[in-house]
Amino acid sequence: MPSRYQPQRAPAHRLSLLSASLAAVFPLLYMPASQAAEPVAQLEEVVVRGTRVEPLPQAAGQLRQSQLLPGRAATSDTASLLADVPGVSLNAAGGVSSLPSIHGLADDRLRIKVDGMDLIASCPNHMNPALSYIDPTQLGSLKVYAGISPVSAGGDSIGGSILAETRAPEFATPGQAPILKGEAGGFYRSNNAARGLSLSATYATDRFNISYSGATSQADNYTAGDDFKDYDFTGRVGHTLPRDEVGSTAYETHNHTVGLAFKQDRHLFEARLGLQDMPYQLYPNQRMDMLKNDQASVNLRYTGELDWGHLEARVYHEKVDHFMDFGADKRYWYGTASGGGTALDGIPCSPIGPSCAAGMPMYTEGKTTGVSVKAEAPLGEQDLLRLGADLQTYRLNDWWPPSGAGMWPGTFWNIRDGERDRTAIWGELETRKSEQWMTLIGARVEQVKMNAGDVVGYNPAGGGFQGRDATAFNALDHQSTDHNLDLSALARYTASANFDIEFGFAHKERSPNVYERFTWSTWQMAALMNNFVGDGNGYIGNLALKPEKANTLSTTFDWHAEDQRWGFRATPYYTRVSDYIDAVQWNATTNQVATTLVTDKFSVLKYVNQSARIYGLDLSGHMPLARNDAGEWGLKGRLNYTRGSNRDTGDGLYNMMPLNAKLTVTHQLGGWDNSVELVAVAAKTHVSTMRNEIRTPGYGLVNLRGSYSWKTVRLDFGIENLFNRFYYLPTGGAYVGQGTTMTNPAVPNYPQWGTAVPGMGRTLYAGVNVKF
Repeated sequence: MPSRYQPQRAPAHRLSLLSASLAAVFPLLYMPASQAAEPVAQLEEVVVRGTRVEPLPQAAGQLRQSQLLPGRAATSDTASLLADVPGVSLNAAGGVSSLPSIHGLADDRLRIKVDGMDLIASCPNHMNPALSYIDPTQLGSLKVYAGISPVSAGGDSIGGSILAETRAPEFATPGQAPILKGEAGGFYRSNNAARGLSLSATYATDRFNISYSGATSQADNYTAGDDFKDYDFTGRVGHTLPRDEVGSTAYETHNHTVGLAFKQDRHLFEARLGLQDMPYQLYPNQRMDMLKNDQASVNLRYTGELDWGHLEARVYHEKVDHFMDFGADKRYWYGTASGGGTALDGIPCSPIGPSCAAGMPMYTEGKTTGVSVKAEAPLGEQDLLRLGADLQTYRLNDWWPPSGAGMWPGTFWNIRDGERDRTAIWGELETRKSEQWMTLIGARVEQVKMNAGDVVGYNPAGGGFQGRDATAFNALDHQSTDHNLDLSALARYTASANFDIEFGFAHKERSPNVYERFTWSTWQMAALMNNFVGDGNGYIGNLALKPEKANTLSTTFDWHAEDQRWGFRATPYYTRVSDYIDAVQWNATTNQVATTLVTDKFSVLKYVNQSARIYGLDLSGHMPLARNDAGEWGLKGRLNYTRGSNRDTGDGLYNMMPLNAKLTVTHQLGGWDNSVELVAVAAKTHVSTMRNEIRTPGYGLVNLRGSYSWKTVRLDFGIENLFNRFYYLPTGGAYVGQGTTMTNPAVPNYPQWGTAVPGMGRTLYAGVNVKF
């Protein structure tokens, strides 16, 4: 039976790639024991003692596979695994596509790489961000540089960097039997009936490795801790939602990776094929829903240890086919034949034409190709030189076929033949000046070239100034070339075995993305479809935008035990951004900045360059509490404070996470690993009035987590939001998850401005993972 969350049309039947992969791997699972790997001879233990030098800068968070394991059962959203990293918060979106934010800078303002690939969200709502293409079960490591990133991990960004890696290939020891192993797992979460399966398998000799990793997950809408609305209609006849149900939060996704690797002496060649099939992911803070996202990527990599140092080269290509329309909780039929604008529900009508519209289909096709080369060579005993070059080409088409009524009779081209090409060279020098001093200086020079073709609306003579705006856009030069500079300078002073100070300065620049520059229509309906921040407003691009330029000062004070049993870190930071891309309310009739601000409902805004300031403090620490017959007890915590303001207007910057903290009591005994978490978030009062950002009250949550590990089996379980507290997500945007979402406002007056997206109520979860 098809899910009720799929579009209201006959969906094409899909055969999950996971089923085929299972069939291919199952024969390996039943291989006779005689063909399994032979026992490995016991070798005499050799202990090597020394001091490991942490490279600059020290990552704000580095999560390895063992630290990522507990999250497999608790979430299907890879970005959410970063929630405990100091300085990181999450901007809620779809169930597997939240956007990580570092010190209030998110999305394209960060450099996010998946297995070394710079992936770009090909969607006017950024529903397919980079981390949505990798399932938590496929991760090998996550690394976060907050604030100041080395130029080797940066570029075309003004915030930090996030590096996500799948598991590295492993090889058998020469002379030993081949490796043949795998893992299988599953999970269930009670609140939204989320369920999923994962499977991975590896076969490897001493020179060759082939691996497969696949995961599938699905969830219904989740419920909040209490009722948060006084209506239950969805805009569709016969379909209502309970008043505590958060509409448009369901999803289904399938991710697969196949890897090949060859090792010869000190050379390694890798090839990875990635596939995603996402039948739907619904969005509570967007007027549209993702109803298909097909992605395929090929990633080729070479690494070699040469006489002079280390060399790495990579070539990758990604293709995305993306489709949006109204999901099950949003009105689908529009036009006078469907009941007209005053109708609560859209009555099905046909055929489509001037009086009958069937949804609003929106298609996006993105293609990304990248090449990178980097080398690392020692210069004497104290210095390490890194050099590199990057090339990336990006092509985008974004078009909306006619569906009737005002969306008729032609195709609306939101972006046609969009281009965004980057070339860069960079270098950095790491120097160990003495036992106490270590420095890193780096520079990156980038060129970003952008262009786009001419556009046209559904009907040049139709409403919404389609003809006027298209003509004005087509008359302008769409081509631009930006020359951007990325500089970083850091130093670490080791005062003693218990205290370090790391401090530095960075200058970073980012060019606008294709949607910030090339979207062109002031028509309210079209502008509402271009929004990747989830605030319910509509947005218009600006060909005159300049690159953002950020200067950041940051210092980290690190007190710790020699054996790291206890530690405390404090990181104050300050960033000033010139030509910050913010927005102003726009008057479509005059095609100028609005003279009177709308303060109590959604509006239409245009991107403009302004100036911004962001500052804050990250605190984190851990310490042992006790060791007794009941096990080992510990305490860890973090506190983040970020404040962002527009220096031109004095307004708050949008989607800044308020003061928040987490305190965790940990317990370990044998195979048991348990914790009690207290999460506290202050009220959000410093908001963007230009965007009519919604204020949210403060809240506190209690979570319980536990696991038990055997030799080959791991069981994870827990309760999130133990006391079923009702709360709103401070960076979850505006709730437009059900009803007549195309208009602004609709009749009756919905979507209503003023409702934030609620967080999830109590949920119990459990997951199991088996190695074989």
